[in-house]
Formats: sequence, C-alpha cells, structure tokens
Amino acid sequence: MPNMSMTKVPMPQQEPDVRNKNFEEVATGYTAEMAIEEATRCLNCKHKPCVSGCPVNVPIPGFIEQVAAGEFEKAYEIITSENALPAICGRVCPQESQCEGKCVRGIKGEPVSIGRLERFVADYHMAQGLKSNPDIKKNGIQVAVVGSGPSGITCAGELAKKGYDVTIFEALHKAGGVLSYGIPEFRLPKALVAKELENVTDVGVKIETNVVVGRSLTVDDLFERGFKAVFLGTGAGLPNFLRIPGENLLGVYSANEFLTRVNLMKGYKKGEAPTPVKVGKRVAVVGAGNVAMDAARTAKRLGAEEVYIIYRRSEEEIPARAEEVEHAKEEGVIFKLLNNPSKIIGEDGWVKGIEVIKQQLGEPDASGRRRPEPIEGSNYVIDVETVVIAIGQSPNPLIRQTTEGLETEKWGGIIVNEETNESTRKNVYAGGDAVTGAATVILAMGAGKKAAKAIDESFQNE
Repeated sequence: MPNMSMTKVPMPQQEPDVRNKNFEEVATGYTAEMAIEEATRCLNCKHKPCVSGCPVNVPIPGFIEQVAAGEFEKAYEIITSENALPAICGRVCPQESQCEGKCVRGIKGEPVSIGRLERFVADYHMAQGLKSNPDIKKNGIQVAVVGSGPSGITCAGELAKKGYDVTIFEALHKAGGVLSYGIPEFRLPKALVAKELENVTDVGVKIETNVVVGRSLTVDDLFERGFKAVFLGTGAGLPNFLRIPGENLLGVYSANEFLTRVNLMKGYKKGEAPTPVKVGKRVAVVGAGNVAMDAARTAKRLGAEEVYIIYRRSEEEIPARAEEVEHAKEEGVIFKLLNNPSKIIGEDGWVKGIEVIKQQLGEPDASGRRRPEPIEGSNYVIDVETVVIAIGQSPNPLIRQTTEGLETEKWGGIIVNEETNESTRKNVYAGGDAVTGAATVILAMGAGKKAAKAIDESFQNE
C-alpha cells in the first residue's frame, strides 16, 4: 500500500541563525530511511504525468520505485540513463513548476518530493565511490562544444557516449559554467560539481579551459581544426544594468560579478583567501529572482548586518523560487517590495546610499504582470555601502560578432531550429541561456540533449 501522507518527509536543514554565518549546505539531505518513506508516497501512475514535466525525460516513477525497495544503485542507473547531473538537478531544479508540479499527489496535498529523492540517490552513489567503465566504440568524428555549463556538459556527454570525440572549450579557468561561478556554495557545493563533471570526462570528453571562443579562436578556426560540428552553450553572462545615476560608483556590482568573485576566488572559504569583494555593513540587492536571493544570502554570510532586497513589484510577482524566498527571509534578509531605485548616492567615489521611489501596481504589462507605477513624491534613501544589481543577464555578444552566418534575436539570443537546435549556420548548434536568455539548469540540459540527438542523426544520415 502506498504511503498516503498528505505532506512530504521534511528535509533536514541548518537553523537559520547558524547557516547565515557559514557557507555549508542549507539542506543536509535525506537519510536512507527518510528516502524510502518519501518514495512510498508515489502512486506509480499509469500515465506518469511527472515525466512530462521533466525537460530531460527522467523515468521518474521507475527510479522512485527502486528507492522504495531500497535499491539505490538501480535508481541511480535509471536516473542517469537520461540525466548526467542528478546531484546538481536534485538541488537547483525548480521541481515545483516542473516534475513535482505535475504530480497527482499535489492535487490534494503535497507532491512527492522528486528533487529530494534524486539528490539522495546521487549523493548515495557518490558516497559509494563507484565508477562505471563504459565500452564506447569511437566513430572518429570530432565535435566542439563551446562552454562547460549545463547545456554544454550535457551535449558533450551525450555525444561522447555515442562514440564522438568531443572537446569542450571553456573561457574561464574552471569548468562548470554557472554551476561553478554563479550558484553559491551553500546551495551547490563546488566539490559536488567537480564530481559530476568527472562523469563526463570519464566517457572521454576533453576540456580545454582559458579558451575564449571569439578571441582565442573563432568558430571558423574550430572547423579548420577538423571539428565537424560545433555546439554553442555560452550562457548569458552579460549583466543588465538599471541605467541610473551612480552605477559607476565603487561598491556597485552586477550579481554576476559579485557571485563570481565569491565563488571562483573562494571567498566562501574563510581564512583561505581574501575575498575580492567589498561588502559593507549594509547591502542593497536590486531584483527578486533566484540570482538576487543568492546574492543577498551570500552578502549576509560575508558579514553584512543588514541586507535589503529591493523589488519594484509585490510579493505575488516575485520570480524567485518560493523556497529561496523563504530561506532568505529566515536568514534575516529584509524585503523592500514596491520600491524602485532612482539613483545610487556616493561619497568620495564610494556608495553611501540608494534612493528609491515607492510604487503602486497598475495594469498588466507585456509579461502579464501588473506594471509598477511610481508614487510621486515618495522618494526616500536607504543607507548602504554596497549595491548589487540582479535584474537579469543577456548572451555575450562575442560569438555573434565573430561568427559569420549566425543570426540572433535583437536582444542577443541565438536563433535556432526548435526541432534540432541547429542555428542559421550549418553544423553550428546552440542551446541553453545563449538561446533563451537566463533560464534554468534543467532547461539548458534539455537543449543540450536535443542538440546532441540532432548532431548524431545528421551524421547517421550522411
């Protein structure tokens, strides 16, 4: 008989007043007993609606059935038949709007905690230290992948398993893309990212770091070097700004720069290296997406006494995951909703405060959300020493500026065929944030899988 509990097995986690002072993971993970108990809540539905909500088509009921039986390694095999990064996805995927959002248990209670179970299975496998030795027959065809984020890693791994000689070219000194530089340690440990990357190199993928495609070499150079296809998974690393007075003051960061400095320069490891970022006693983070929550919670852990989220809409419109908002509030982040910055105030070249205008919501705009409108005469100043701008990112223009025949949207996204993810230039494919703009890890992975399938079929049909 299924476990008909209406609620999920709670996830163990650090207390808010403890975790907001360290960079260790907030959630500590299920035990085997907890995982089995939660897995028995799955009804193993005939039509498997949860699978339709997964961008990489993991056979969810199948792996959960194995967890319920205590067969954790079999569960891992089922997950990794479709998903090469289960430990990462179990932590950062927005399951509530994807697989869990389709779960029938969610109709009259809480859905099965698919993400927590996926995380448990992946962590269990890693703890066993097991390695597989796949027998791969090489086909001699070289494929280049630009960018080692989720879409690039997935595309590379899928192609390598099919026998292709794949090389990933990464601009930074460390592979992983946004997984390494953009997501804080307390949400996604870097050692875990490194271990999941090993799964890709274990199937023969080569990674070359410190190679900026568009500067060090071009897409044309890759074809001249013998690569028969190129996948562009270059992400969306170009930050958007407010275009208000004072954004050039010292102490103003884009969220991208702020998180990169903390993550790649190991600012989360106290005493190991000086943090190359100045965090004052009071910090304002502009925006309310997941990246804004990451920046605010990071600032708190770096010693800021007061951290503000400044967002021009109301709580109902906040785009961040509900869990991230809840965690931020628990950790002491102060939400200044229906407020919009008008200028950043400085003194001797450094940030001294941020002026904001109170807002009221009018009619819906093109996004479907109610348009914020300023309330005349409601300006006031919040005293802060650091400002982080977290209002989104766009694709870096470097690739499109140096690749002939590559068409892009006005905002910078690479135009691709929806069925194959091939761009307007033959044998050049693209996926992830470089196509969609900033989105989720799992959607980027889905695009990488789709492109790998199309690349393989193009060569099979020759």
